Formats: sequence, C-alpha cells, structure tokens
Amino acid sequence: MSDLVRSPLLHMAGGFLIQGGWAVFANSGHPMPAPLIAGLIQGCLTAIVTLGLKRMIEAVSAHTPGRLGYVLPALIACAISVTLLFTVHTISGTPEVWATLSVPSSIATAYAALYTYRLRTGP
Repeated sequence: MSDLVRSPLLHMAGGFLIQGGWAVFANSGHPMPAPLIAGLIQGCLTAIVTLGLKRMIEAVSAHTPGRLGYVLPALIACAISVTLLFTVHTISGTPEVWATLSVPSSIATAYAALYTYRLRTGP
C-alpha cells in the first residue's frame, strides 16, 4: 500500500481527474468548448505540477528542520501552483480564472500539507 501511496502516476491521474473536472464545472456557464478547454488545461497542468510539487515537497521537507519543515513545503507548493495556474489560465483565456483556481489551489495546499505531514511522521 505504501508504494501505491507514493506512486507518481497515481498522484498525477488523481489530480488530472479531480481538478480538471472542477475546471469544467467552474466554467460550465460559458459555451463549449471553453469549459472543456479549461478542464483539459487544468487537468494537464495539475498532473505535471503534482509530480513536480511531490518531488519538491519531499526535498524541502527532508532538508528543513523543526516546525518550519511542516509549513514551508505547503507554502512553496501553494505559491508555485497559484502563480503557474493563474498565468496559464489567463493567457489561454479561461473565462472564470478565479473560480477555476479556487478549488485546485485549496486542494494543492491541503495535499502539500498532508503529504508533508505523512513524510515527516512516517507510515
């Protein structure tokens, strides 16, 4: 089970489906293909960002002592995620950028915090 929890593909696929689906819903008040494009963009970015953030969280957590090691990885993950997603969605013309980012940013930050906690406290 521990190997499954650490699987990058599982993290990426879950992020794609959940956060891409949210982007479709958040933009569903607009005519097609805008919701679908927003969902595909969000899903792809989430899959890629999740893999990078997972590795960053592992590295920062391992090299940051004390209580800061519980907080810093999540803060960095949130900053990277929001900045990247906001930029790409704005450039691509996503109609509801803030609504699109609200849930994925919250999930990414919670994911980072929980994954950091799991790494630091063990199985």
